[in-house]
Amino acid sequence: MMSPLLLAAALVLAVGTYAFRWAGPALRTRIRFPARATALLDTGAVVLLTALVAITTLPVGSGHLGFALPAGVLVGGLLAWRSQPMLVVILAAAGTTALLRLVGVS
Repeated sequence: MMSPLLLAAALVLAVGTYAFRWAGPALRTRIRFPARATALLDTGAVVLLTALVAITTLPVGSGHLGFALPAGVLVGGLLAWRSQPMLVVILAAAGTTALLRLVGVS
């Protein structure tokens, strides 16, 4: 059962999401960024994605990190860097982690 507050929050998020999606194409021709800002935005996207991978790869608070999970992420990262299809990257990363854990390397 949805409370009125939860329903209002969902509606606000839906409107905000739609506004962000609308703003890109609508403002593309009106706003020009300097070349330096464009380069910084490109670099910032890579840094943000790298930080996201690092945070999700290295669990905090569980104590034992192990070798299988970072090895799987490393395999996935290498395949992504070599421009392999996303399905191949995901399956190879998950398969590497699963195989290492299956043979007892955790």
